[in-house]
Amino acid sequence: MGNIVGKGESTKKVWIPETKLEAKMVEGMQRRAAAGSAMKSFNSIILKFPKIDESLRNCKSIFEQFDEDSNGAIDHEELKKCFLKLEISFTEEEIKDLFEACDINEDKGMEFNEFIVLLCLVYLLKDDAAAVHAKSRMGMPDLEATFETLVDAFVFLDKNKDGYVSKSEMVQAINETTSGERSSGQIAMKRFEEMDWDKNGMVNFKEFLFAFTGWVGIDDIEDEEEGEEKV
Repeated sequence: MGNIVGKGESTKKVWIPETKLEAKMVEGMQRRAAAGSAMKSFNSIILKFPKIDESLRNCKSIFEQFDEDSNGAIDHEELKKCFLKLEISFTEEEIKDLFEACDINEDKGMEFNEFIVLLCLVYLLKDDAAAVHAKSRMGMPDLEATFETLVDAFVFLDKNKDGYVSKSEMVQAINETTSGERSSGQIAMKRFEEMDWDKNGMVNFKEFLFAFTGWVGIDDIEDEEEGEEKV
């Protein structure tokens, strides 16, 4: 996900993005962090889970609309048509980078939770000066309000505003919520491990989003539908 560089033990470690997409994510998050976060505690994020869950589940119809062959996944060509329909302008290289970044099981198809993560990344990356005064960047204002909540939650966790969340920042965020409780450190570590997929000690926005879809239960949608088909 990134590399650490430093000139000595006393030098502050700086995390270097590995890909162009990751660099753009970091830049977008740092730009957004300058405005601060409305979140006051980790509990304030948790309290929003039900509303976020409902909003993301409502995105299922959008996913099915662009899954033209109804195979439960959006392929690269379907994604390009999706962007065209939503009037989202990306280069061929950018679309390829986004697709590969969000197709985490590398099966050449984007499942529902992966599609949600991709749309939220698009929302962040399209946060430019030209879009600031627009009501909607993607033509989906309700969903974009949910994406803004997710961006806000990450900004709250990213205490030093470097575009990543570290273990110490996660502990600090949990401690702000559960002051004096011995279990707070264990809770923070558990949540951090769920986010840090590549186990390198730093979490970017994409990793955060995939963990968040699991926390609010989006990963369970596919299991529920598979169960219904078997009945």
